[in-house]
Amino acid sequence: MALSELDADGSVVRTVTVARDDLPAAIRDRETGGDVRWVWSDTPSWYGPLLASGVRVARAWDLRLVHAFLRDAEAVVDDHGLRAHTEWDATAAASDDTDTLFSLGAASTGPPDDVEAAAAEYRRQRAALAAARTPGALRLLAVAESAGALIACELHAAGLPWSVEAHERMLEEQLGTRVAGGLPTLVERAATAVRDALGDPSVSLDSQPRLLRALHRAGLLVESTNRWELAEHDHPVVAPLIAYKKLMRLHTANGWAWMAEWIRDSRFRPVYVPAGVVTGRWASSGGGALQIPRQLRTAVRADPGWTLVTADVAQLEPRVLAAMARDTALAEAASGRDLYAGIVDAGAVGTRAHAKMAMLGAMYGATSGESGRLVPRLRRTFPRAMALVDDAARVGEEGGRVHTWLGRTSPPAGELWRAVQSRASDAEASGVDETRARRAARDRGRFTRNFVVQGTAAEWALAWLADLRTRLSALEPVDATRAAPASGPAFARMPHLAFFLHDEIVVHTPVEHADAVADAVRESAASAGRLLFGTFPIDFPLDLRIGETAEKG
Repeated sequence: MALSELDADGSVVRTVTVARDDLPAAIRDRETGGDVRWVWSDTPSWYGPLLASGVRVARAWDLRLVHAFLRDAEAVVDDHGLRAHTEWDATAAASDDTDTLFSLGAASTGPPDDVEAAAAEYRRQRAALAAARTPGALRLLAVAESAGALIACELHAAGLPWSVEAHERMLEEQLGTRVAGGLPTLVERAATAVRDALGDPSVSLDSQPRLLRALHRAGLLVESTNRWELAEHDHPVVAPLIAYKKLMRLHTANGWAWMAEWIRDSRFRPVYVPAGVVTGRWASSGGGALQIPRQLRTAVRADPGWTLVTADVAQLEPRVLAAMARDTALAEAASGRDLYAGIVDAGAVGTRAHAKMAMLGAMYGATSGESGRLVPRLRRTFPRAMALVDDAARVGEEGGRVHTWLGRTSPPAGELWRAVQSRASDAEASGVDETRARRAARDRGRFTRNFVVQGTAAEWALAWLADLRTRLSALEPVDATRAAPASGPAFARMPHLAFFLHDEIVVHTPVEHADAVADAVRESAASAGRLLFGTFPIDFPLDLRIGETAEKG
């Protein structure tokens, strides 16, 4: 196995050969020997085995992730051949500091793993960044993406502390006794109540077409079994059907089978996918990592002698919008308080509910209903913020591309969109063609309108995570007798990130570090705001809790 040292230009200075079994020790020695950034093809392929050996790295450069956004970035005016090297489009499996690259010396199913191919791609990326219209922003995005990839691996390795006993207790309270080969007792009781109300003891409740036919026969003329539509009707089947659907959702999504698959060694270890969404948001390849229902949070339990610091950002995306647009009026509405209450105080709308509805409508492109009616009021009160999203929507409607604060660029309009617009522009276009074209344009406008805000919020979250990770690593490890072994050798004795969901984090920490961790969480949020938006007066207040569980108030 080869370890190569690169100079500031990405050229190989020297290469040493390390036995595979000796790699963790070699990397640990290099980490303690001075400032280093590891350059590798794909973080999960390399970092997971290191963490299993108890080795953490401070910094890395993920060639696959950086290639993905540089390839599509409009600010990259000279890609130095980067876009032609499509082998780096594989899915997951510049400063003067000394960077280091290592490789197995053999190709994998993902990006190339040989030293020369990886070093060449690194040089292309650095050259593309240097020639870009916004080199500083794009380099910051590269660093943030690579730090996020490290954190995603660490979250999986450490896991979220989970009490199987609490989970099973909650399932029995909610669903009843588990029945081999059948439904839990309370679920079966709800199913029987539905069939009794329908007068059909054999109807399949899990077949949408059959259930709808049974509902129609019983006189309930609904178009779906959506709970909101059902609730509009007065019929004996409504209450038990809504109850059944709720219980079945818990049983199938987070019941005993889910627990058996995803909880190991008292830890929930989902697989996070950084930049798994086109806006740069994270996704998950399994386990429902990005959605832990409220009732399941009682099962998130710190180890003895440890506690959880949980924090989420209040109204992240509207605050990001204010900072991007340099809208001081909206920033003032958000300053030190609930942003929606601030919008009411500014006189834009009359109630907090209306403020939330209007702001979400502005960011997601609502044009009808109550939300559509309220958005024009925001335009009068916060013209700069509304102009930013309106302009992004217009660009999208016209087939253009938009970008986030750091330069992640939206994908081009698809072939179907172009075909629809082409037909509508034809001299013989019908009214149907024109209607379809307008609808397609509006849909793309809604996408680009939200892309700029959601993508920039994802960048802020990455900056928050990366800064917090650094601050946590500076805290003293606890004595080995206080270790949390299930968190793995890299995190058994020190505070560590255990969960991330868009705008929420959970840190698992020894009790004595709880206050220091809370301070670090707050300070890193403020630091992320300064890093992205400089001195613009926008704050990112946190709902922060310290406790044994991750329950929300």
